[in-house]
Amino acid sequence: MSTTPKIGIAYTSGREHTTALAHAVRDGATDHGADVTVIRVDAITDDGWSALDNADAIVFGSPTYMGTASGAFHAFAESTSERWLRAVWRDKLGAGFTNAACKAGDKHSTLAYFTTLAAQHQMNWVNLGLHPGWHTSTESENDLNRLGYFNGAAATTPADLPADQVHKADIATAEFLGRRVAEHTSIVLAGRIALGL
Repeated sequence: MSTTPKIGIAYTSGREHTTALAHAVRDGATDHGADVTVIRVDAITDDGWSALDNADAIVFGSPTYMGTASGAFHAFAESTSERWLRAVWRDKLGAGFTNAACKAGDKHSTLAYFTTLAAQHQMNWVNLGLHPGWHTSTESENDLNRLGYFNGAAATTPADLPADQVHKADIATAEFLGRRVAEHTSIVLAGRIALGL
């Protein structure tokens, strides 16, 4: 068994803000030595499904629309029911990220939805692992986790801005999540080898 983490990033994006976050998660994970496959689930292929099935960890991503993940992501989630039945993703690690135009934007609902999806698949959730940034007068909107989410990485991008204008702190927070998932996956893999599992 290899100790190199294999991570699948399964995401959708509307105006490509969430794509920018997916790439940041990828960059953070690859910086930690992970083998990462980025998959748009609204155009998933057999190779994409195979990559998710063979991954050690899956990171879910979607914009938050109307208080939850996008319809395209929900369609993908429903299409995993056969994998759920066969427990194909059992004991994989899971994590998530989202973007909304509003600073609140009910992003917590999307992250909670991801955690429920992962739990239904008997996966193990990796939270963001950061204290909130920008929550005292001495802190800044440039802090990691500037929006104060804990279940995953969250970003706020005004709807009329292009994807290259996703806030740098939100990009850095997504990179942090990618590194954290890769690190925790490495620990799990090493533990399984040590225990002969």
